[in-house]
Amino acid sequence: MLELRGVRAGYGGVAVLHGIDLDAPAGRVTCVMGRNGAGKTTLVRAIMGLVPLAAGSIRLGGAAIDRLPAHEVARRGIGYVPQGRRLFGPLTVAENLEIGLLARRRGAAVRARVLDLFPRLGERLGQVAATLSGGEQQMLAIARALCLEPSVLLLDEPTEGLQPSMIALVRDSVLRLRAAGVAVVLVEQRVETALAVADGLAFVTRGRVVETVAAAGLAADAPQVAAHVGV
Repeated sequence: MLELRGVRAGYGGVAVLHGIDLDAPAGRVTCVMGRNGAGKTTLVRAIMGLVPLAAGSIRLGGAAIDRLPAHEVARRGIGYVPQGRRLFGPLTVAENLEIGLLARRRGAAVRARVLDLFPRLGERLGQVAATLSGGEQQMLAIARALCLEPSVLLLDEPTEGLQPSMIALVRDSVLRLRAAGVAVVLVEQRVETALAVADGLAFVTRGRVVETVAAAGLAADAPQVAAHVGV
């Protein structure tokens, strides 16, 4: 399980997170929702070690990871798919995957399992990443993170800018990861997508988790959604 307690973080002298508590259990999808500027991306960056904590703790499987550099966080088994994908554009699909494999020294068997999840990438191994479609680039970003064999996967707005068929593919991939026991932390603005995959929703407002609810039975027009996500 990934556990955050009293996490405070920001940029320079500007505080963004103000005492975040969050649990992400294995085999469950925890969706983080909130309006733009609420602190969602800062939250996943703090988990990943890309934003230093001012206070609080982050633990993975009971072990503290909140003082580790980002590459060590990845080696502990946390995969990260940032908003905007951040691929190595001039490199091929195969080379991008190889970088993911190197992070935890994984080999061909792991790559084969990842390509089984995204067979379209197997048809494009020699293609330069920058020439892929937006949906294919998102597939590659997720596949690269999965090459770490993560116990926790952080997804920041993975459906942003995608057409419906690609959104469905991302959704199905998240469900397969959940079934495999991966703890997924999903930052998502599309309410319907979030409700289709999430076990629990954490609503973030002004750097605080103000409400945590079960996704089961929650409708897109629920009061919590209107209060914390709606315009």
